[in-house]
Amino acid sequence: MTNIRQPLLHVENLKQYFKVSRNYMTKAVDGISFDIYEGETYGLVGESGSGKSTTGRSLIRLYEPTDGKIIFDGHDISGKLNKEDEKFLRTNMQMIFQDPMACLNPRRKVSQIIAEGLKIHHICKDNDEINEKVTNILDKVGLSKEQGTRFPHQFSGGQRQRVGIARALVMNPKLVIADECISALDVSIQAQVVNMMKDLQDELGTTYLFIAHDLSMVKYISDRIGVMHLGHIVETGTTDEIFKNPIHPYTKSLLSAIPHPNPVVEKQRVALNYDKEKEGIDYNLGHQHQLSENHFVLATDDEFEKWMNK
Repeated sequence: MTNIRQPLLHVENLKQYFKVSRNYMTKAVDGISFDIYEGETYGLVGESGSGKSTTGRSLIRLYEPTDGKIIFDGHDISGKLNKEDEKFLRTNMQMIFQDPMACLNPRRKVSQIIAEGLKIHHICKDNDEINEKVTNILDKVGLSKEQGTRFPHQFSGGQRQRVGIARALVMNPKLVIADECISALDVSIQAQVVNMMKDLQDELGTTYLFIAHDLSMVKYISDRIGVMHLGHIVETGTTDEIFKNPIHPYTKSLLSAIPHPNPVVEKQRVALNYDKEKEGIDYNLGHQHQLSENHFVLATDDEFEKWMNK
């Protein structure tokens, strides 16, 4: 990218393969590259199975990346991590998981769950400082100090997700990976959680990698968007560029599937079908074509020319 700023996270040719059987390897993430800059929200969108969540888990090293380079705030976290880099990664990159109940220990109180990272990494000098940080973050995510004495099963889905967000943000991380963090919630609660995340970003200067398949929510929260399909980022650009000038047929098909609130317009909406095989597209043959400073499309020269003239 032709950007003078140094990215907070630089991902280059990241691959994450899983061996399914002796003869078969599934390529969940197949050579993707992108940058995330400090203070912004980068949205990663695509249908289920496109490799979005695997990307997030590879970045935070829940999976060992097969290949590629990950530079996080000047630290190379792609290979075998030494103790110093591992501590830096664990304290400065956090994840909000998709299922708020599955990722919270049912036997521990909420305040203990939130304080766990602070204790493991010895971030606070004493228990008073830990309690103060936990109380502050509970307040920021709209929960009371008293609610910290309850167990996860005593909360609603939206409140549990707030606990997950509090657990991530109490570490004051530089980057938060939000993996489909609102998809399990009611629509009204989704808006509350996303608004809260935006407010916290303004207040704390947090950077988000926002993984989702709900494009309307991604449009609302993201500064830039990467569109992912079958392990490849097929198009990336600012939110305006992706929504107003989509080039790749897969991006167009995703945008055409967004329902419109106006019933008259909704009646006339035509959902486009995208069939990679039918169109003869091979992502491995394509390379990145630059349309503007931030807008890139994965295509061969012929495909790019064809799509630009459509």
